Amino acid sequence: MSHERLLAFARETLDIEISEAQRMRDRLDGSVVTACRLLLACKGKVIVAGMGKSGHIGKKIAASLASTGTPAFFVHPAEALHGDFGMIDARDVVVF
Repeated sequence: MSHERLLAFARETLDIEISEAQRMRDRLDGSVVTACRLLLACKGKVIVAGMGKSGHIGKKIAASLASTGTPAFFVHPAEALHGDFGMIDARDVVVF
């Protein structure tokens, strides 16, 4: 692939990402505010759950929260059924 074609491909990819980010921005509603308020009011831990690709992303989110001072961890939904629910209490917020 030529230098010019690679640059064009990179630019096209970024154009798609920009377009989708703008579409996502336009769809934001009160549910984002509700989620933010829940997280800001959390007196316990933020537990992020997911499996598959969303689980991989959930692990990164939990790690980022924990590294910036928010008590957080990831739990796999299947593992939660086998004892990990014991790590969650009423003060926590669970993000699926």
